[in-house]
Amino acid sequence: MHSIPVLNSTIAYRELGERSSRAVIFLHGNPTHSFIWRDIMPHVAAKAWCLAPDLIGFGASGKPDIAYSFLEHAAYLEAFLQQMEIEEFTLVGQDWGGALAIHLAARYPTKVRGVALMEFVRPSPTWEDFHPLEQARERFKLMRAPGSGEEFVLQQNFFIEQMLPKGSLRPLTVEEMDAYRAPFPTPESRKPMLAFPRMMPIAGEPADVYQLIEHNEAIMATAQYPKLILFSPNGVLTPRAVAERYAAKFANCKLVELGEGTHNIQEDHPEVIGRAIAAWLP
Repeated sequence: MHSIPVLNSTIAYRELGERSSRAVIFLHGNPTHSFIWRDIMPHVAAKAWCLAPDLIGFGASGKPDIAYSFLEHAAYLEAFLQQMEIEEFTLVGQDWGGALAIHLAARYPTKVRGVALMEFVRPSPTWEDFHPLEQARERFKLMRAPGSGEEFVLQQNFFIEQMLPKGSLRPLTVEEMDAYRAPFPTPESRKPMLAFPRMMPIAGEPADVYQLIEHNEAIMATAQYPKLILFSPNGVLTPRAVAERYAAKFANCKLVELGEGTHNIQEDHPEVIGRAIAAWLP
């Protein structure tokens, strides 16, 4: 792990491989951090300079007094790339890291060499499209609401203690759970986690995030650089039907089917994911 000053705070990151090689940026989602890429990066590092930053407010990165909006996360990542003097890059993203990868690709079309996605945040036209289970939909609605969201995420640490263990079929070890708990020891430290469910683009809301991600996806649809979608057939955000729909929508896109999984498929299929990315690298 390393850390560099970025804007008014710091970004921590994992690094593997030779800097002289092409850069591959691994972007995590909520509530994880770069730790989720630990068993994937070694498979890619023989062919690339692998960097996995902790999003601002997550992992070992700083927790400045900001709203943790989508555009603020993007601004810190853009500043990180500038600080690291990365001129060309391939992006790999899961969950909100996927939406941020698509955003960065839309912002820097001449710098991006390829985009790989898995279980990525996307605009859901209806709540049913967002999640097939009514109980999960109702919990997300509670997390988006004032008061109940603070109780679930800040006080009960719901994302870490409840959602994270259900994100993989393989039970996480005590050591792994402790690694994911470490950045969020107090209710105050968990505020970055609360911002993400309230930004999730569902049924047109929030309008600014929904429209921005739709705009970014429209740019991705016609961009000619290589794209890769890795999916589990019964995934949460990108099950088979969604993965196939996006593969047809995005130009120059390859699909790789993994074994069974839910949301944090990096924990269930790290070797297959790592080898697939290494083989696909543009």
